[in-house]
Amino acid sequence: MSNPEQTYEPELTGLLVVDPYNDFLSEGGKLYEPSRSTLETHNVVEHMRQVLAAARAVGVQVLIAPHHRWRESDPNSHWKTMPPIQESAAKGQIFADGTWGGSFHPDFEPRPGEVVAQEHWLSSGFANTDLDLQLKKHGLRKVIVIGMRANTCIESTVRFAAELGYEVTVVKDAVGSFGFPEMDASLQFNLPAYANAIISTAEIVAKLSA
Repeated sequence: MSNPEQTYEPELTGLLVVDPYNDFLSEGGKLYEPSRSTLETHNVVEHMRQVLAAARAVGVQVLIAPHHRWRESDPNSHWKTMPPIQESAAKGQIFADGTWGGSFHPDFEPRPGEVVAQEHWLSSGFANTDLDLQLKKHGLRKVIVIGMRANTCIESTVRFAAELGYEVTVVKDAVGSFGFPEMDASLQFNLPAYANAIISTAEIVAKLSA
């Protein structure tokens, strides 16, 4: 779903890198094997690198929207209710704080001046975090979204961004998931209702570099 009229002025545009953890993006990570097919088929990590480099080259503000890291002291162990995906992450100690798996992939470590938003508890990068505030304080109203995982955090973050009035672009080969049925459901049916554009890495790099 390309939109030829969509523009990406650096002073108005932010790049959201969602959950760039080793547990997702690096071989040996706890969630790499379920993600392998989509990551490798679409060369997702390399495409994320390319989008990030293009954004940095033209001065687009980079923001990382990180998932909650598991901690021994997590208060959610005492919560009365917890959705299945959150319960599974807690049980598996996904993105454990202080571990390699809970660290950002080395190619997506933030540089000085780049924003790491507060960790989101479930799927939306906006819910109960400062991401919206950070975008507003930087004067941004358009977001480019890359990262993990298409049908959970990407989709939830895109929906929430649209609810808040942002123009959203999803880079379809710079996101991964736990297999192609999930990817197809998100990219073909769900995200087109909320994203202003769903385009390839080559397309967004060309637009940013124009």
